[in-house]
Amino acid sequence: MAFQKAVKGTALIGGGAIATVFGLSQFSQYRNKHGTFVRVQAAEAVSVPIKNHFPTREQQILALQTTSEFDVLVIGGGATGCGCALDAVTRGLKTALLERDDFSSGTSSRSTKLIHGGVRYLQKAIMKLDFEQYKMVKEALEERANLLEIAPHLSAPLPIMLPVYKWWQLPYYWFGIKLYDLVAGSQCLKSSYVLSKSRALELFPMLRKDELVGAIVYYDGQHNDARMNLAIALTAARYGAATANYAEVLRLLKTTDPASGKERVCGVRCRDVLTGQEFDVKAKCVINATGPFTDSVRKMDDQEVPNICQPSAGVHIVMPGYYSPDNMGLLDPATSDGRVIFFLPWEKMTIAGTTDSPTDVTSHPIPTEEDINFILNEVRNYLSVDVEVRRGDVLAAWSGIRPLVTDPNSKDTQSISRNHVVTISDSGLVTIAGGKWTTYRAMAQDTIDAAIQAHDLKAGSSKTIGLQLQGAEDWSPTLYIRLVQDYGLESEVAQHLASTYGDKAFEVAKIAQVTGKRWPIVGKRLVSEFPYIEAEVVYGVKEYARTAVDMISRRTRLAFLNVQAAEEALPRIVDIMGKELNWSEQKKKEELEAAKKFLYYEMGYKVKSDQLTDSSEISLLPSDIERYKKRFHMFDKDKKGFITILDVQRVLESISVQIAENTLHDILNEVDLNKNGQVELNEFLQLMSAIQKGHVSGSRLAVLMKTAEENLRQRVVIPVDRSGGGL
Repeated sequence: MAFQKAVKGTALIGGGAIATVFGLSQFSQYRNKHGTFVRVQAAEAVSVPIKNHFPTREQQILALQTTSEFDVLVIGGGATGCGCALDAVTRGLKTALLERDDFSSGTSSRSTKLIHGGVRYLQKAIMKLDFEQYKMVKEALEERANLLEIAPHLSAPLPIMLPVYKWWQLPYYWFGIKLYDLVAGSQCLKSSYVLSKSRALELFPMLRKDELVGAIVYYDGQHNDARMNLAIALTAARYGAATANYAEVLRLLKTTDPASGKERVCGVRCRDVLTGQEFDVKAKCVINATGPFTDSVRKMDDQEVPNICQPSAGVHIVMPGYYSPDNMGLLDPATSDGRVIFFLPWEKMTIAGTTDSPTDVTSHPIPTEEDINFILNEVRNYLSVDVEVRRGDVLAAWSGIRPLVTDPNSKDTQSISRNHVVTISDSGLVTIAGGKWTTYRAMAQDTIDAAIQAHDLKAGSSKTIGLQLQGAEDWSPTLYIRLVQDYGLESEVAQHLASTYGDKAFEVAKIAQVTGKRWPIVGKRLVSEFPYIEAEVVYGVKEYARTAVDMISRRTRLAFLNVQAAEEALPRIVDIMGKELNWSEQKKKEELEAAKKFLYYEMGYKVKSDQLTDSSEISLLPSDIERYKKRFHMFDKDKKGFITILDVQRVLESISVQIAENTLHDILNEVDLNKNGQVELNEFLQLMSAIQKGHVSGSRLAVLMKTAEENLRQRVVIPVDRSGGGL
């Protein structure tokens, strides 16, 4: 009854405001429906032919070296840079793009994975009567609809729950979310709705019950960010853009304009990072789309120019999928320090973030233990006390740098702009900075429009609204069924391929290896618990992957989902890439070490190691210590004070269980803190203490020893697969 009254009160409070914006909403819907026709016309208006396949990297490098002059040269292979390249090339401009690392290697692969207008920005727009913030939200919602349309295999609507714990908040949040729907107009994905407490708990059973009043559910989009970025780059390449990763810009080239006598940017000197070869690339217009590195390129043009980028670090963590429902996210609108935290299902895992703190610009941002614990504490505030939120369940963690900017054209140059900024220097360098992932296409359109005007380029209007990206053309939600039926792939693998490659999934299936089993017929997995297969490594090389890091983080997303699984897959990935790219044994060793270093520092493996070290405190009750000593001595029959592979094998043989020696070596190595080839009693007690405190989970040695102890007489098979435990 109280809930019904609250809903009625909500309607009364918000009704007047809703009526006020109703006329605006109707106009918005008319305009957006009209925009659908524009979308179709724009996509069909592209006169540039699209190739069936994108060129090889070697062909792209050759095009960069041999083309006398490009119309547009883009520096930066993130979402915005690739968006600029696609916008320019589809207008008929001769286009090049250079990225010193891999496509999406920076901020664009380290996002919250949302395609959204920004509920909190709309709140600020209303509270502060800020029309610029409103326009930004409006634009983002339009771009959200477009992105979901042009890459349906990589994106989808996601319901997000906003739990309410105070009655007065129900009408407040309801009005805000309804306004969000109205601003979206006809491009509203699905209408938001209010839930009772019982219904909210039914849909999100992990939610904290105490004082819960009800919940509001609204819809935003979600995507695979790195793969989306890559799809934009590959689409640009198929339309004829000369795009190259691992091509570093060393300096800008300049020439003197005979008419004005001023120096003008006319290209760049770049270096092929993989071969060391240097060469010039000439262009009528150079665009700086380097995100957090915006100022470093601006200073290549003018050393005296003031910085406009104010970098902010955002940390995310990934936890097992059981922390959230399969298809329902959660929004914490007001954390303990005023930030917003999202808690979302992603790739059958759960992603939580983000933080927001000033940082230095670096190519290798590292997540901190402080940020990880902040997110975990906020998650605990919203989850039921029955759900133990453990530090050890963090499977991966990463930090991304948001390139917030101040507008140099604004009177208040210290004020951070949440929108994007396009500037043109005296020498003609075009810089695009700021903005957000969702609006990459609009940012690219504004940038190319500005470039055309500033450099008097001959080109028409943008053609990218409604322009389908790589893999979207013949994709359908049931495409995976054909993959299962035609190739004999596992259903889970087929679904993964369809949602990653779209209609290009068939190209991956064609090169998948025969398993030799009755089922699946083809498709050897890289690791048992993820649907990534070996054929994706071969295909990833065709998609310009040139390092093992490219493969584990951006062609597949293993590093972002589970760093231990990524490390386990690395040797096989390196072997396959080595064969495809003719790597020497030394090169394969270097790639393996570089990838492990990436996992250790940038993906949270280091903070995992710090949870269990040889100096970790043992905080166990005396009774627990005695119990664990007995378990340990069951393996250490000779009372040596340590156990080896031989000790474990002896116990396993006594219960008729066989485990491969290399697997046993890996299991013991996880707990061998001083790396002397054996596990001492103290190390075992440190492990069990860390498990009790929730700092470590999923230890295979702990599970193996406990299971062996319980089943010595029962003679059951002992599971040794990783249990999903994390960092």
